Amino acid sequence: MTTELSKTFDPADIEQRWYAHWEENGLFRPERPDAEPFTIVNPPPNVTGSLHIGHALDNTLQDVVIRYERLRGKDALWVVGMDHAGIATQMVVERQMEAKQDKRTNYSREEFVGKVWEWKAESGGAITKQLRRLGCSMDWSREQFTMDEHFSNAVLKTFVDLYNDGLIYRDKRLVNWDVKLKTAISDLEVETIDVKGGFWHFRYPLADGVTTSEGKDYLVVATTRPETMLADMAVAVHPDDERYKSVVGKDILQPITGRRFKVVADEHADPELGSGCVKITPGHDFNDFDVGKRAGFAPAEMLNMLDAEGNVCQTADGLVPEEFLGLHRFKRAKEDGGVDGARELVVARMKELGFLIPHVTKDKEGNEVEHDAEPRTIATPFGDRGGVVIEPWLTDQWYVDAETLAKAPIEAVKDGTIEIVPKSWEKTFFNWMENIQPWCVSRQLWWGHRIPAWATHEYRRDPHDREKGSLIAKGTKGIYVALSEDEAIKQAQADANGRKVVAFDNLEDAEAAWERGEPGFYDDDVLCLIRDEDVLDTWFSSALWPFATLGWPDKTDLLEKHYPNDLLISGFDILFFWDARMMMQGMHLTGKAPWPRLYLHGLVRAADGAKMSKSKGNVVDPLGLIDQYGADALRFFMSAMESQGRDIKMDEKRVEGYRNFATKLWNATRFCQSNGIGASTSIEAPTATQAVNKWIIGEVVETKNALEQSMADLRFDAAANTIYHFVWDRFCDWYIELIKGNFDEETKAVAGWALDQILVMLHPFMPFITEELWSKQGERADYPLITAKWPDPQAEVDAGAKAEIDWLISFVTAVRSMRAELNIPPGAFLSAIFENAEEQTYTRISNNRDRLQRLARIYDLKPEGTVLLKHGAGEIDAADEVAKGASQIGVDGVTYTFPLEGVIDIEAEKARLTKAMDASTKEAKSLEGRLGNANFVERAKPEAVEKARADFAHHSAEIERLKAALERLG
Repeated sequence: MTTELSKTFDPADIEQRWYAHWEENGLFRPERPDAEPFTIVNPPPNVTGSLHIGHALDNTLQDVVIRYERLRGKDALWVVGMDHAGIATQMVVERQMEAKQDKRTNYSREEFVGKVWEWKAESGGAITKQLRRLGCSMDWSREQFTMDEHFSNAVLKTFVDLYNDGLIYRDKRLVNWDVKLKTAISDLEVETIDVKGGFWHFRYPLADGVTTSEGKDYLVVATTRPETMLADMAVAVHPDDERYKSVVGKDILQPITGRRFKVVADEHADPELGSGCVKITPGHDFNDFDVGKRAGFAPAEMLNMLDAEGNVCQTADGLVPEEFLGLHRFKRAKEDGGVDGARELVVARMKELGFLIPHVTKDKEGNEVEHDAEPRTIATPFGDRGGVVIEPWLTDQWYVDAETLAKAPIEAVKDGTIEIVPKSWEKTFFNWMENIQPWCVSRQLWWGHRIPAWATHEYRRDPHDREKGSLIAKGTKGIYVALSEDEAIKQAQADANGRKVVAFDNLEDAEAAWERGEPGFYDDDVLCLIRDEDVLDTWFSSALWPFATLGWPDKTDLLEKHYPNDLLISGFDILFFWDARMMMQGMHLTGKAPWPRLYLHGLVRAADGAKMSKSKGNVVDPLGLIDQYGADALRFFMSAMESQGRDIKMDEKRVEGYRNFATKLWNATRFCQSNGIGASTSIEAPTATQAVNKWIIGEVVETKNALEQSMADLRFDAAANTIYHFVWDRFCDWYIELIKGNFDEETKAVAGWALDQILVMLHPFMPFITEELWSKQGERADYPLITAKWPDPQAEVDAGAKAEIDWLISFVTAVRSMRAELNIPPGAFLSAIFENAEEQTYTRISNNRDRLQRLARIYDLKPEGTVLLKHGAGEIDAADEVAKGASQIGVDGVTYTFPLEGVIDIEAEKARLTKAMDASTKEAKSLEGRLGNANFVERAKPEAVEKARADFAHHSAEIERLKAALERLG
């Protein structure tokens, strides 16, 4: 029994109600112990995050897949959870503390972490509520968090295992250092911004009277970062540069520090760029670091001139002049006092010493003007969270041997074990993976998975202060990696040579113990261990997501059944930061690829194609779109626009259009209800004898097949458009119109069944409206749509019925188009004669005479050579009618002629059409001239050029349409 629908479709009225029903009744993962598994995991959003348009796309596509597979009867599991987001979360909590004139360092590490957990319980995870609003059917009963105990244990075990396998090690290398947050950050957290800067040129004198082949006793170096010369260790020239071959291996001097170093030959120096000489500061530039290693410098020998806050410190050789020590690297901001920094002082001193080469320009009068630097726009790395310029900084960190771990994923993609969709991303994948660098996994934070490593610390006492035992020196010796402190102590015992081994969580605790007189590092008979204070990069833990969320390293039933997963859907922008690392960790730790298919979607861009950003003010809030148009409309837009390998341009009018699509389906269902059409009683298609019912059954079969093929190919746009056109064009626009006035029992059964198939096939894309309509079509409380069965018509396409109804649709469409073009009054009935027809044409006309009258206002259709019965008149001679003016259409090779004398003023209509065609011809010619003008195309605003092209296309089409209409009138 149907339940009457309200007159208007209101998404807000149904969305919250249905989502609560699904979740409360466990319908996102119904009990299907014997069913074939299907598993996907969501990229865990940050616990600090909120839903943005990229999340909306990513999670919509995943939900389409999981709802589709659930309807197909699989044990469909969508793993959901959040990432602890080390830097972002610590920043949020510290900002809240700052607002209360408080700070992290007022607390112990344990106390601060406790405050983070409090914040997480009260405010974290707002995005999970927003994912529910989008309709995401995730298994919330098993929601994961990367700091959960079982997950943390998996992370620590992974670190220990990789260390024991020789794949994790500690090393001194350059990292992206955020001087505000005082931590290393990943490349993904670096944002490159163009800023206005300078390009300075300096002379560095050659030592010992050496000169170049040109007789110069100096080399010219150019730099955008003059402050780093305080840590210069070489000058590089290209090995093939004839100008400098004679000075390679010779000494050169840095004027401010007086440091002597070598001129080295290295292909990094470009002979065509500037002077061809490059100053090398391996401790503060990634390219220079590589040059320094090739020149023979070990990382431990490379000079560091900055501390963790970006202030100048003394280098290991002690050559930085005292006046620079403590200066910030750049000029301080006004709010910080505006004091000059190291950069300004370096330039000033080099200028005073006569080693600055000025940049010369001319003023308006032609006079030469000297400037310290040449103005340049410089691509500068900024921390996306700290908001300050990133410093390449030489520091000890923990690294993963990514090169070794990358080998198995590379082979897996090559041999097809893992398929990347679209395939065009494979080249990028191989290029990155085959040139992969060591992965820095340590972060200088308090919130996160603390690295399970302890180092021995040895101190000696001040011989002049034996009573207090003042600490005057320390050194880190052995490192012990273990799952627990007890295990680390046990490992160290083997190296203790009979000494007692004690362990502390940090240096402060060790010093406090010393103050209390407890055994510690100041005792010769004690070996002291201190826990590493760093935490792991959040990408390290999220790399375990496909299997640690299922219970790994324990051998759980869930892991056994659902790992490997079946598919990963991800934005291409995290292909290397997350996807590739899941491949590396999954294949090394489990011996299996985490999934056989990886689907990479594009970005959602602004309507003009620009990347969305808060600074540009073009960010679109998906929750606002849901409020305005409903979640179903937004989801359908995302699906229909997702074309493999292409970004999506945001188009709110399209979202509005899909809201109209939902309304059309709503009204079609109301129409069915008003005519006694309710829920079907079988999966199998009902028996049909009428051509129109056989036709719609065949259309369901074809739609189902096309939809399944699109889903198998991960063509979301094709899948969405397949069901869209079936619903709008075939069912609503034609089938409902064709069956009006003929609601016999067969038609009711077929129409109800066809509508049910629509609701099932559309459900993955538009879950809310389809579930509401399903529930209102009949009593099926134990058979909700979310767990219904996927269509299985058990029927074939009836070729004869399909041909007949397709003919009918083509005929009516052609007549309607003719009537519109010729301004034939809507209420006017037409007659027609036809020629060259086969027997089936007579049969089709006979079978559909009532429909032709109702849908095309055709009163009569008769063969050529007969008389026509004109509506409201007696019999007239067809030839006489045609002679007085007529229009023709062709359908399936048959020409149909419609006498129009007395229906319209033929001469007036010809005049109207001619006038309209002349106007469009004139406008098209004008636009063609404008578009052919290079000045217009190159200098006009892009939107103006685009509009001109669109207008030209419109008028060109109008000319063809009007010409055809005139030809019809003869």
